[in-house]
Amino acid sequence: MPYGGAIKSFTTHGQMAGGLLAARVRVSSLPARGRRIRAWRRTLADGDTDHGPAREKSSRRTLAGVTIADVARLADVSLMTVSRVLNGKANVRQQTRERVQAAIEALNYSPSAAARSLAAASEIRIGLLYSNPSAGYLNEFLVGSLDQANRENVQLVVQLCDSAQRRLETVRRLIEGGIDGVILPPPLCDVADLHGLLVDAGVPAVAVASGRPPIALSSVNIDDRAAARAMTGHLVSLGHRRIGFVAGNPDQTASALRLYGYLDALGDAGLASDSDLIAEGLFTYRSGLEAAGALMGLRQPPTALFASNDDMAAAAVSVAHRMGLDVPGDLSVVGFDDAPQATAIWPELTTIRQPIAEMSRAAVQLLIEDVRARREGHRSLPRHRQMGFELVRRESDTAPGGRAKA
Repeated sequence: MPYGGAIKSFTTHGQMAGGLLAARVRVSSLPARGRRIRAWRRTLADGDTDHGPAREKSSRRTLAGVTIADVARLADVSLMTVSRVLNGKANVRQQTRERVQAAIEALNYSPSAAARSLAAASEIRIGLLYSNPSAGYLNEFLVGSLDQANRENVQLVVQLCDSAQRRLETVRRLIEGGIDGVILPPPLCDVADLHGLLVDAGVPAVAVASGRPPIALSSVNIDDRAAARAMTGHLVSLGHRRIGFVAGNPDQTASALRLYGYLDALGDAGLASDSDLIAEGLFTYRSGLEAAGALMGLRQPPTALFASNDDMAAAAVSVAHRMGLDVPGDLSVVGFDDAPQATAIWPELTTIRQPIAEMSRAAVQLLIEDVRARREGHRSLPRHRQMGFELVRRESDTAPGGRAKA
């Protein structure tokens, strides 16, 4: 689902572009209650309301009249706990909240108008700003954000910020509209003007995938330097000594860290760095074409090429094919992110898996917890969460000369 520039602005509880994009809590997430859920569904379908001596008039249930008591009974919680979940209260454990949500779904429970009104009064609205040129990255980020927003029953307001003027105007408009929090994916995670505007307004925000997270905001990221060092070290272990590197956008702090990781690994192996083997990109496919073309046009081209994201790595594979080179026989190509395009091209890319969707889910959750804490009068300090990465080996790399994989 390459969204790219097609998404301008939308507000959602899980619905987008006319189609439902909501990852519901599956009934299978409650294995101990699976048989009970199926039994309840049969009961609802049959209209059977005889449940033994504990039978109560208020618990009568039909497909048209499931009650909050039914939800509480199936989830094994109190009526008050179900009410807290419906109203978005913070003082419910995540495991219990998911159990209640699963019971609500299993029973097709629909809160009364009064309950919906009460829930609306405590609704949380989160703004998600984006200007990332990579459709694959944006796709993963949105899926994770929408999924977590749906799980927590919060409203997600997605806004395109494709210029410096628009991003400031957008944030001011969101602040004036009473937005509860803001998520800043790359490259907006590194825009100091936005950080200052949000901090001054007292609006909590989470910067995602910043190489140098702002102290005043919460953040979610990975260790970009360590990840790039691991990938470069992997290429060295295959026997490569001339390794080209396509750097990312210089305006993004993660770009510098990935370059440092590349240089670290060369130093670890006792290899001298060569500025001719480093080309600048912008995290876009087109910039990857230009950078890879320049590197492969050297009098002594690299035997392996490490691009700072999968868009540019895919472009490098295209350049190699255009030159009549075999990947990985003549040129190993590796990327970073493990975005959808990593497995949509041939050969599939060896890459660093950055858990994009999980990072966006974590960002939404951090904001929700922050907002709920503030509403209950608690002081909330910025939190910084670093997630793990993984080197994923596929088909785009091998030893120099096309020998079998190590």
